[in-house]
Amino acid sequence: MSEDQAAQKDELLALASIYDEEEFHGAESAQGGEIQLCHELPPYFKLIVKGDKHTEYDVSFLPPLVLNFELPADYPSSSSPVYTLSSKWLSRDQMTSLCKRLDELWGENQGCVVLYTWIQFLKEEAFAFLDVKSPLEVVKAGKAAVKRAGTIIGEEGKLESLLELDPRAVLVVDPRTDILPQLLDFDEAQRQKVFDGKAFCCSICFMEKLGSSCLCFKECQHVYCKACMTEYFGIQIRDGNVQCLNCPEPKCTSLAMPSQVKLLVGEELFTRYDRLLLQSSLDLMADVVYCPRQSCCQAVMVEQDTTMGICPACQYAFCTLCKLGYHGLSHCKVTADELRGLRDEYISASAEGKKFMEQRFGKRVIQRAVEESFSRDWLYENCKGCPRCGTNIQKVDGCNKMTCTSCKQYFCWLCLGQLTLVNPYSHFNNPSSPCYNQLFQGVDIDEDDALSDEED
Repeated sequence: MSEDQAAQKDELLALASIYDEEEFHGAESAQGGEIQLCHELPPYFKLIVKGDKHTEYDVSFLPPLVLNFELPADYPSSSSPVYTLSSKWLSRDQMTSLCKRLDELWGENQGCVVLYTWIQFLKEEAFAFLDVKSPLEVVKAGKAAVKRAGTIIGEEGKLESLLELDPRAVLVVDPRTDILPQLLDFDEAQRQKVFDGKAFCCSICFMEKLGSSCLCFKECQHVYCKACMTEYFGIQIRDGNVQCLNCPEPKCTSLAMPSQVKLLVGEELFTRYDRLLLQSSLDLMADVVYCPRQSCCQAVMVEQDTTMGICPACQYAFCTLCKLGYHGLSHCKVTADELRGLRDEYISASAEGKKFMEQRFGKRVIQRAVEESFSRDWLYENCKGCPRCGTNIQKVDGCNKMTCTSCKQYFCWLCLGQLTLVNPYSHFNNPSSPCYNQLFQGVDIDEDDALSDEED
């Protein structure tokens, strides 16, 4: 074995011991391999979408730089490693600059193994070398690449560069592709990977578990174990509280995402959750009503400035206000029970509300409801119903023995008990009666009448 072969073997073994299998892959058929260099960004690193309005995204990771290399037979004594450098988010002119710097490092270390030096530069110094800073500006679909000032730039089919592009610099994404979703998806996957490897204490069962067995609420970052959350979600969904799948932390309003719920509950519960969530969302929409037919109940979209709804399932045309068959320009029919509550609703309504009610029910109906309501209030305050036929009776004066004008029944004004036709006054003379000696209770008697009664 030559000195170059021994140096190559030792270098590859050293790289395999330093980096895990996801970062370093050794080639099987030749002296070479692939290095993936994932960059963990500084805190509060942001992506900015350039366009009509700026939208910021907090990211912790960007897709890796990929260095593919093959070692020639006379490396490291004479020749440099043969390599390509690829990236999803750097432009070719930026990668050309990196290739040029790698060649310079080889020139400074010619005769020695250089792969580790290259890797350290790409991992630790590449951002500073390219002047990539937060915020990193992203231009939407049809444009891609990153310029030295930290901006993803370029136009479809056109890349401007002051450098001659190096063929070893490979752009693995079509310049016409929208790079933003790929950057965000990669960041989310890497965050989840880091989360899965950490240990967390569940605030419900107080057991310490790995992140792979836990759930993290996105808004508040509170963490609970999946076992506790599965039981919690199941109870809420069975009770129909699909809007209450929030973080169990007191006073925290963060909600679980549907994708998180789907991972924890079974298919049957998630189907119920999805259905109830859709229904609750539709209930909040002003332009959505439900078909009034009990056998249908399909959601119906209502056009603006109309009171007609047509069910797409059963084709039933109905009034969206009273839920009866559509009646055109005619006013909504009011039942006796509804009429009783119409007056209070009308009196407490705003001017705009009163106008709407008059258009819906008709001004005469509203007026009748108000008049009947006042009549009911007067009858309630001044009359009592006959215990036999229910006719309203008003007592003007006289004793507490009353006679119904409709059915001629005698009854007591105080207890509304029915009195005998033979001797109605026995009710007031019987010591066991609740109205004993109360024939004239509540009756104002003139002094002259009282004196004449005493003389008699």
